[in-house]
Amino acid sequence: MRSAQVYVHDVLAGALEEDGGRWFVRYVADYDGPPISLRLPVAGRTFAFDSLPPFFDGLLPEGIMLEGLLRTCKLDRHDYLGQLISVGEDLVGAVTVREPK
Repeated sequence: MRSAQVYVHDVLAGALEEDGGRWFVRYVADYDGPPISLRLPVAGRTFAFDSLPPFFDGLLPEGIMLEGLLRTCKLDRHDYLGQLISVGEDLVGAVTVREPK
């Protein structure tokens, strides 16, 4: 299983995990801030997806920016978690994605 930490306004909110083609968003137990996304309410605590959750997919670069990221960071085109971690400190909005500590 691979994972990344997800922060909202620089507060650890939860984790994005990839496990055998399934994706999970899990909030940390004591998190009580705003949701990562309106489609991922804090009250749900854990969400499962068959592909990269749409909210995170929308944060990935496209076109020439994606091509540059893949070359610069030597990432596979289908390594979505690696891509998110690589650009995770410079995302639009309140969410950041970081490698686990």
